Amino acid sequence: MLKGIGVVPNWQKTKTQEVIHCLKNFFAKQGIPIYILPEKLPLLKLPSPIEEFKTWPEKVDLVIVVGGDGTFLRVARELAFTGLPLLGINLGHKGFLSEIEVGQLDFYLNKIIEGNYSFGERIMLHTEVTRKEETVFSSISLNDATVSRGPFSRIIKLDTFINDDFLESYPGDGVIISTPTGSTGYSLSAGGPVVNPSLNVILVTPICPHLLYKRSVIVDSNDIITIIVATSSADIFLTMDGQEGFPLSYQDKITVKKAECVTRVITFQKSNFYKLLHDKLLDA
Repeated sequence: MLKGIGVVPNWQKTKTQEVIHCLKNFFAKQGIPIYILPEKLPLLKLPSPIEEFKTWPEKVDLVIVVGGDGTFLRVARELAFTGLPLLGINLGHKGFLSEIEVGQLDFYLNKIIEGNYSFGERIMLHTEVTRKEETVFSSISLNDATVSRGPFSRIIKLDTFINDDFLESYPGDGVIISTPTGSTGYSLSAGGPVVNPSLNVILVTPICPHLLYKRSVIVDSNDIITIIVATSSADIFLTMDGQEGFPLSYQDKITVKKAECVTRVITFQKSNFYKLLHDKLLDA
């Protein structure tokens, strides 16, 4: 029997209260305690890390995320080092990271009680910024790490290396370093390929490059990507999962590699990435 369920809602979604009510009633009938965090607060505006998450490995077996992809990404970063598996209930638009739609709630909650589910692992990225041989920023992300120009900057140039081998000096709006999970996010909008999230690869996708070609490069997940800021007169930013930002300076070195932690996700037998791809994108 499950010792407990963690629940992280996005209270800004219109159906959140209804879903939380259903979860409370369902697990109460099963005699399984649930822990809801945060209570009535906008998750994405809370400071990081959230202290209460530290006690969850002792209390819960899995975490249900109620919201959209943004909520899921935040929780994935906060709980990555706990090893707790995540299950998303989609209240957003596309919801690529969420396993369940609201109309399927009862069916899949019963699957959880029956133990009729599996675990998958999604690779994450670890990104560091080195400035004058000093590490000034470090973070992890599930979707991507993006180096891009500010709203009023001109074209920027980013010298990009794979394992210290020169790849390209990209002039344009920036470069996205993405996991397979993030291949359906910003990378896709920039022209990158869709990659099955179970694969162990990393994508390098230029944003609006001022070049005659615009191609992503897919590298092994054990490769190390290094980006050197080669523009001195522009506002340039590093963004993690579109949620955490850091301003960059001329000659800053951004190093991106596979993180030591992973995001564990709950999957069901009927789950199929290619069907999801058709439902969310191809048939939109």
